[in-house]
Amino acid sequence: MSRLTEEGPGPSGPGAGTDTAAAAPGAAPAARPRRWGAGAVLQTVALVLGLGLLLGGFGLIALDYRPYAVPTGSMEPTISAGDTVLARKVDGGQVGRGDIVVFHDPTWEGGATMVKRVVAVGGDTVAYGSAEHSLAVDGKPVTEPYLAPDQLPGTPFSIQVPAGRLFLLGDNRGSSLDSRSHLEELSGTVPATDVIARVEATVWPSGHAGLRGRTVAFDALGGPVASRPGPLVPAAWASVAGAAVIVLTSLTGPVAALARRARGRR
Repeated sequence: MSRLTEEGPGPSGPGAGTDTAAAAPGAAPAARPRRWGAGAVLQTVALVLGLGLLLGGFGLIALDYRPYAVPTGSMEPTISAGDTVLARKVDGGQVGRGDIVVFHDPTWEGGATMVKRVVAVGGDTVAYGSAEHSLAVDGKPVTEPYLAPDQLPGTPFSIQVPAGRLFLLGDNRGSSLDSRSHLEELSGTVPATDVIARVEATVWPSGHAGLRGRTVAFDALGGPVASRPGPLVPAAWASVAGAAVIVLTSLTGPVAALARRARGRR
């Protein structure tokens, strides 16, 4: 029986009568389609997840927070001169007694940006200078554990905070130009609208641990007390975790290749 390729006219010469064409001399072999193994898929997923955590956490911090350099020691020991703090952008209606805020008021130091602690809000009566308790709000003494040591009582006074305004003091009462220095101007208060941000962390120097979250000194008074922390810590940990995932995932390929080479030499 004749072969099918020999029926009818066909090419003559070398190679005639074969079922397949021979590859041209020097031609590159046909590329094989790339196959994704389980390891490659997992590595890609891990990289995407890590990148998402890194960018998401960093983006949230960049959008919600701003750094501020503190030039004086009026908030020591909580915040020292030269510290850089990270503050979340808020308005005055979102702060309460005990919050440390960044603000600027045209009547204070020429409108310079300042950092102080809110000790009373609109409607509160503030008394200061008692020998036993330096600060009392609405007749209730306030124990302030964050103060610098050896605080003197100071000049006694008692004022009522107008609605929509805040009474602000530094933690270093012996070296702070605060509401006490402006009592002749609306009882030393500033509009709540002057608040720019609420301080939540010290970012430089990293070893300074004076700022330790919200204070509970005013909780017994009820009403607007120190705010709960924002998303700073979770966002920071998300960024760190994302960076770690990216680095570790990127190292899996080279490490695996070295391990294969080591096995091959054995």
